[in-house]
Amino acid sequence: MKKLIFNILAITTFAITPFFSYGQTDESTLQQAQGPKNPGALQLTLEHALEIALSESNTIKIADMTVEKTGYARKGSYAALYPNISANGSYQRTLKKQVMVMDMGGNPMEIKVGRDNNISTSASASMHLVNAQLWESLKLSGMDVELAVEQARSSKIAMVKQVKQAFYAVLLAQKSLDVVTSVYENAQKNYEKTEQRFNVGKASEVERLRAQVTMMNAEPNVSSAQNSVLLATWQLKAVMGIDLDTDVEVVGDLNDYTETMLTPYVSEDNLSNNSSLLQLDIQKRMLESTIRMQKKQYLPTLAASINYNYSAMGDDELRWFPSSTAAVSLSIPIFDGFQKHNAIKQSKVNKSMLELQREDAERNLRIGIRNYNDQMALCIKNYQAANATVSIAQKSYDISEKMYEVGKATLVELNDAQLALQQAQLTQAQAVYNFMVAKASLDELIGKE
Repeated sequence: MKKLIFNILAITTFAITPFFSYGQTDESTLQQAQGPKNPGALQLTLEHALEIALSESNTIKIADMTVEKTGYARKGSYAALYPNISANGSYQRTLKKQVMVMDMGGNPMEIKVGRDNNISTSASASMHLVNAQLWESLKLSGMDVELAVEQARSSKIAMVKQVKQAFYAVLLAQKSLDVVTSVYENAQKNYEKTEQRFNVGKASEVERLRAQVTMMNAEPNVSSAQNSVLLATWQLKAVMGIDLDTDVEVVGDLNDYTETMLTPYVSEDNLSNNSSLLQLDIQKRMLESTIRMQKKQYLPTLAASINYNYSAMGDDELRWFPSSTAAVSLSIPIFDGFQKHNAIKQSKVNKSMLELQREDAERNLRIGIRNYNDQMALCIKNYQAANATVSIAQKSYDISEKMYEVGKATLVELNDAQLALQQAQLTQAQAVYNFMVAKASLDELIGKE
């Protein structure tokens, strides 16, 4: 019995995913989630928790920034379609002119070359006219954005799962606290009754001590359950991305989800929205585009350019001389030592490897779907069995309590009935928790938003 209680408390402590970065939550967002029960605390339903997490979590913010950054990179790649225009200017002052010596009629003559001032300005423009490789690379940039968007969607789906599981862990911890608190209160009540019976000589010293020990043994379980609720709440706040010192009150009960669990469930095995497979599909299309781009490197490219130059030279008086050129250049690849050929072969091998990886990934995902469906079916059976057991155990405890009051049952029998009731209640709560955790994982796996 103690092992079961320990397992319940351990699950509520460690079932949550690791802590995420958290920051200060926007005040208006928090106020929307507050309820009338306790104005000083943030009333958290599952819907409010998800809403806050998707707006405040640093993981989601980073994913959105990645999409934004990739969008800027895509826009930057379109710059290659526009003319590249530049302007330059320079000024040169001659400190000491170069001297040339020439033989004039047998007499050497020194001639200074150059001018004191040299000014040059120029403007140039160039543009690709025909470049098939460039156009294909622009399509590749668009796929980069598509991949970033899908990765952001994956982060949001994962965040939803993590918040759900953290929320359910808090509810399980609260349920465990309710159960062990009820056990402690019953132990206190039984001890008081036993002491009264002892005082009038209807109970032995051993029976009184046994009741006292039972009460004292139940007290540490209450403290442990309270700590589990506190830790589970911290973990929920960390996953949501809010400050750990924010006062929150988790609203809800695991019994609220029994209807969801007992509703006839149709097994889902559609992986068309699975983010991992969608990302692999995008990467495959990117590799196909890369292969097309590499093949187009064999095609000629055509570019045009124009240049205008305006320069001046002189000592005291400058003389300006304009000049300009226009050019069209055609580049035809002939031989590069099979570099492009080998690059294409390498990309094709990468594509084949990616296809095999996707095949393995889909196979493993389908195993995961079957596993989660089996877990959920098992949880339903466990809940139904525990639900019937709770009714019987409650009736057994009530009868044992009445019999103990009139002296027809021993304290050991009463404790056994109480432990059976506690075990049934915890098993029932554990079945609901396991079902909802498995369902959250399944929703993430099939890409359900």
